[in-house]
Amino acid sequence: MPRMLHPGAWWLWATGLAIAASRINNPLLLLLIIAVAGLVVAARRPRAPWSRSFGVFLRIGLIVIAIRVVFQVIVAAPIGVTVLFTLPSVTLPDVLAGVRLGGPVTAESILAAIYDGLRLATILACVGAANSLASPARLLKAIPAALYEFGVSVVVAVTFAPQLVADLDRVRATRRLRGRPEGGVRGAARAAVPVLEGALERSVALAAAMDSRGYGRQAERSPGVRRATTAALLIGLVALIIGVYALLDASAPAYLGLPMLAVGLACGLVGFALAGRRSTRTRYRPDPWAWPEWGVAACALVTASTFLAASAMGMTGLVAPVDPPAWPAVPPLAVIGILVSVLPAVITPPLPRPRIPVGLTREAVGA
Repeated sequence: MPRMLHPGAWWLWATGLAIAASRINNPLLLLLIIAVAGLVVAARRPRAPWSRSFGVFLRIGLIVIAIRVVFQVIVAAPIGVTVLFTLPSVTLPDVLAGVRLGGPVTAESILAAIYDGLRLATILACVGAANSLASPARLLKAIPAALYEFGVSVVVAVTFAPQLVADLDRVRATRRLRGRPEGGVRGAARAAVPVLEGALERSVALAAAMDSRGYGRQAERSPGVRRATTAALLIGLVALIIGVYALLDASAPAYLGLPMLAVGLACGLVGFALAGRRSTRTRYRPDPWAWPEWGVAACALVTASTFLAASAMGMTGLVAPVDPPAWPAVPPLAVIGILVSVLPAVITPPLPRPRIPVGLTREAVGA
């Protein structure tokens, strides 16, 4: 049946792609990740103002690549011997040893900067894909009660970009109807003031709405429950730190590894369950977690685990050679791991059609 997918499933899917992108700098694989994300967004993006953020994050990624190249040209040490041009150099004091300003610029260093910038741009594209697919309001409803306050802050921060895109489109449409320029540097500068004004008005309205709905108010709990919650969370955090350190340190005893991790997770779950009692809010129509959500989560797990294992085993082709430059190899296993994440475009339920008001035809709505 047509329905909206659980927002947590989309964020897990985007996280799996972002983990894969963080382990490589092969431009062919990174572009394939962007293409997979764009295909899923095109297939399952709802009609909402916040669903157009994928293109904005792609533009931000291009800016990131340009900034990374500029920093490599001006500040970073050169790589390779193929000198393209030489900038005027500045002698820096001894306290800044290892940092250069100007000097020769090589083709290898520019290529390495492009690869690094493309990796960060790919991660931003994954975040933009999650923003385009997952409704921020529905994501807030799915957050556990113990993390409600923190979740509200995160959701408000994440929805900043989609709301900014909607405000910018509205201002541009208004300027276009008034016959004023909407493109270029001048149009962007004149559109900045109404966009910022709208952001401030929205923040004030959000604060008033949160206050009227009792945000931040907690249920009464006994001192014993509060102390038990604090103790469980603290013990769980300490046990998790000890367990992670024992797994990373080969000389640590075996009983400090997985057993301490298990103890930490158990105490953490108990602490979260006790902390959730302080919230008295209820959920209206909670989003189901059915087999499509499990399928999307499995795709994310396969993609992330494939690249984590390939990086740990030192698989060739994940890192593109820059000194000397060469055409990067494409490992078949990496391609399969990325293409698995395109399955959500098929296995997820279709989006529900928008409701047509009484008295209107479909042709009128389409017009």
